[in-house]
Amino acid sequence: MNIIPDITTKRLAIKLSPAAEKMVKKGHPWVFEKGIKKISGSGKAGDLAIIYDTKKNTFLACGLYDPDSPIRIKVLQFGTPAQITSDWFLDKIKSAYQLRSSLLATDTNSYRLVFGENDGFPGLIIDVYDSVLVVKVYSSIWFPYFNTIIAHAISVTSCVTVVLRLSRLLQAKAKTFGVHDGQVLYGVLADDVVVFKEHGIRFSANVIHGHKTGYFLDHRHNRKRVGELAKGKTVLDVFSYAGGFSVHALAGGASAVTSLDISAQALDMAKQNVSLNPHDGEHQCIVGDAFEKLQALIHKGVQYDIVVIDPPSFAKSEHEIDRAKHSYERLAKIGGQLVATGGILILASCSSRVIATDFFEISERTLFRCNGTIKILDRTYHDIDHPITFPEGAYLKCGYYQF
Repeated sequence: MNIIPDITTKRLAIKLSPAAEKMVKKGHPWVFEKGIKKISGSGKAGDLAIIYDTKKNTFLACGLYDPDSPIRIKVLQFGTPAQITSDWFLDKIKSAYQLRSSLLATDTNSYRLVFGENDGFPGLIIDVYDSVLVVKVYSSIWFPYFNTIIAHAISVTSCVTVVLRLSRLLQAKAKTFGVHDGQVLYGVLADDVVVFKEHGIRFSANVIHGHKTGYFLDHRHNRKRVGELAKGKTVLDVFSYAGGFSVHALAGGASAVTSLDISAQALDMAKQNVSLNPHDGEHQCIVGDAFEKLQALIHKGVQYDIVVIDPPSFAKSEHEIDRAKHSYERLAKIGGQLVATGGILILASCSSRVIATDFFEISERTLFRCNGTIKILDRTYHDIDHPITFPEGAYLKCGYYQF
């Protein structure tokens, strides 16, 4: 398979500052530019960076050099020397696939095969929707190894089509490699929209134009749980996007579900996903700003048996953390007013910069202050196909609260 022309790479010998070396010894996959104390030459994207122990001058780790990022080295291999060959990549992909075996044993044909650093592929995401492999590339370090990785991913998953998605920063640079965002790299894509299943429920993903790789797979286990809780209930799905929680709730027997999102286009996708599954409940949509529309519902005295609030990331940079925390506090307060007695409020966060302990503390302190006695039913994190191997890799957290 020759998707991208062959790219020659070289080896770089690296020594780090004491602080950076300490982090690598702990297994952290990032080495920042300021952590490099000595380098054997100028590096290009994808060059193999061999990191040596400063005192012992022995192998410490190796990774890929990225001159375009503040994270100058993305580490692939720790402690034990290894040849980063085709077989090495095949073993890593096989290991990732095996890690997801219990999920694949369910009635599910959509999953994240490679979750960036957490699976040993920093800056690379590979998702599967039925028989379509969608590769999202965030760094040009992967282009020298791209042909090999795609061939192995096809072999391991038995997918028949491969679609390329590129980060915004990478889209202009990728043209020099002869590829572009949304390109079908392998096989035939009959339709931009691919229908897939998660735990027996049918969904669709626009793999060419949709967000990320086309859908958000990470909340799968929480969507399933909402479906299991929803029989005979009224449900409000806030920041619903393509209706993940709404679809599971209706399929689970909810009497009525309301999907709320600022994007009319997203709600059209929600309606399409709802139509893919049999249900007897009513489905309605509210288009608009979540905070404004929720206040309007409170003013009308409307309440629901289950309220799900799953906003987009509120803290994409360090300086947004305090504002994000305030937004989570507001949503907990508003959400608590919309839940009927005996009902359940589900609060989620995908902001990695707001750590789980802080998110749960904010949510629960606010709920107890505003609503008195509540029962904490559960706190959940990542599904099995989103493993976490370093602190910054964790972002998803979800709390279940009964009133």
